[in-house]
Amino acid sequence: MLQQLEIHNIALIEKVSIDMGEGLNVMTGETGAGKSIIIDSINAILGERLSKDLIRTGKDKAMVEAVFHVDNSRLSDLYESLGIEPEEDGTLILSREFSISGKNTCRVNGKMVTVSILREIGQRLIDVHGQHDNQSLLRTESHIDLLDSFGGEEISALKQKYLGLLSRYKEIKSRLKGLAGDRNERERKIDLLKYQIDEIKKAKLKKGEDEELSKQRLLLGNAEKVISALSKAYEVLFSGSDTKSSASDGINDALSELNDIARLDEKYSSISKKLEEISYQLDDAIEEVRKERDCVEYNPDLLEHTEERIDLIYKLKKKYGNTIEDVLEYCKKTELELDEIIKSEEIVADLRDELDKLSDELYKAAKKINLERVKAAQVLENKISEELDDLEMKKSKFKVSIEFDDNVDTNGERKFTQSGLDKVEFLISANVGEPLKSLAKIASGGEMSRVMLAIKTILADVDSVPTLIFDEIDIGISGRAAQKVGEKLSFISKNHQVLCVTHLAQIASMSDSHYLIEKTSSEEATQTKVDKLGKAEVKNEIARILGGANISNITLKHAEEMLENSRKFKKSINK
Repeated sequence: MLQQLEIHNIALIEKVSIDMGEGLNVMTGETGAGKSIIIDSINAILGERLSKDLIRTGKDKAMVEAVFHVDNSRLSDLYESLGIEPEEDGTLILSREFSISGKNTCRVNGKMVTVSILREIGQRLIDVHGQHDNQSLLRTESHIDLLDSFGGEEISALKQKYLGLLSRYKEIKSRLKGLAGDRNERERKIDLLKYQIDEIKKAKLKKGEDEELSKQRLLLGNAEKVISALSKAYEVLFSGSDTKSSASDGINDALSELNDIARLDEKYSSISKKLEEISYQLDDAIEEVRKERDCVEYNPDLLEHTEERIDLIYKLKKKYGNTIEDVLEYCKKTELELDEIIKSEEIVADLRDELDKLSDELYKAAKKINLERVKAAQVLENKISEELDDLEMKKSKFKVSIEFDDNVDTNGERKFTQSGLDKVEFLISANVGEPLKSLAKIASGGEMSRVMLAIKTILADVDSVPTLIFDEIDIGISGRAAQKVGEKLSFISKNHQVLCVTHLAQIASMSDSHYLIEKTSSEEATQTKVDKLGKAEVKNEIARILGGANISNITLKHAEEMLENSRKFKKSINK
């Protein structure tokens, strides 16, 4: 339920805070006072597209914030995906700030989200129905969804199973198209796959080979430097030069001198032993240096071969994967694909058999859905006819037309859609003697409004959206019909919070909470304000709607009578 709406700098509104109540909330006011601004603001919080023209003149940005009380389980999946911890008391705060530059800042309980997330949450909280929303009823393609919504879990479960079959059916059709497509294209595909497999296999790649080659290239590229360093080290450590003895000779000379005095003191003997250990370790190091020196060879041919190999591996990785493992895996998959194409005739035959079986299963599933829709349509027709009768369209007839299309095309295939094989359209005859025809051909806006209200009234029983908004759906109606519309809105508000913008006293008198939208002007600016009316103020506003600016005792008495009748009606429906 929408508990509070706060609006800053939108159109004529500088700052407004509205506390919404349960039941039927009615908004009235003179034409141009700014009632539509309230609806625009609610649409903003629901993630609808906005125009920067909505921002109040002279301001850089505008903001809307709405406080809801919700059943947390209703949004649990979204809370989890967004990482939002729900409030224990079910409080949910949505806000949206937008600027002239086009920047949008949206928040859910203080956490920044995208406009699309705001829209997804909003769709679960509020359903807006305006005079222009009748257009959705004029779109025949929307009728099947409305019928399915009314059909409830029975149709939903059947559709879920049907959609699973349809997904597999489309997948197989796609594979068949690829396997049994154009012969020349198929041959080109085979040639390409063979070339790729041959190119990879000829390279005879080994896992980790690129790393080893990189090391080898580094050594080969620096061979002369390595040989020089090892030779110099060998000379310093072992062979020495004409002018300088080697480290080995020096250590051996020192060891000889110490051995001569080792018997004189144990500490000289200890030093001698340490030098012996160093001598042995040095001999080992000298041997290793010699071996490494003799192994290293400057081989420009081997370096060139290594470079070419590294370049080949680089090109293959660029074409087929980031690593040698990826390239080898690509080769495996390509071999399987080639094998599948070569064996395609056999595979195509198997897939066609599976497709035929799936087609039969889909047909049966679509037929079951059709039977459930027919049942639901009969109930819906009766219920909407009752509603239209209540709305003073007693002579009208409402019909749900369902055509089950089981025709096959030239390929022997049925036209399975996401909704099955049914074509659904709502038809109506508004007057005796007139044939049933499409809703689009109803001339009267009042009739269309009442048909829409009847449908929404019925669907409200199966619709869990807590708040419904009706924006001036009373256009084109008056008198008894207007009275019935008011009663219907009051009835809906038993189980839903309803917000209604209206110009009619019959509807306004049914309110549980009444808000007056007024435009005030000063020398500096014009602005819209919203006031929640008390009982006496409600009577005066009803009288104003009835009689215009001049409120007389007669209009006040009439207003009191209407409010009393409304109280009796609400009591009769146990509201």
